[in-house]
Amino acid sequence: MTADLLITGARVTDGTGLPAFTADVEVRDGRISAVGRRGGTAARRTIDADGLDLVPGFVDIHTHYDAQL
Repeated sequence: MTADLLITGARVTDGTGLPAFTADVEVRDGRISAVGRRGGTAARRTIDADGLDLVPGFVDIHTHYDAQL
């Protein structure tokens, strides 16, 4: 089965309070379907996120967090 999106090599902060970790994030039907090493996963679109941070699912980008900076 082909993923809609695969984000590879990101430094993931998942909101659990655990340290960030390097992983791939797979998205199917607009939802995160897997987090971890997804080598060999077919995807319609792939984003190389090596060296970038990813905070999937717990940061609401539609709010005004920037006002607190």
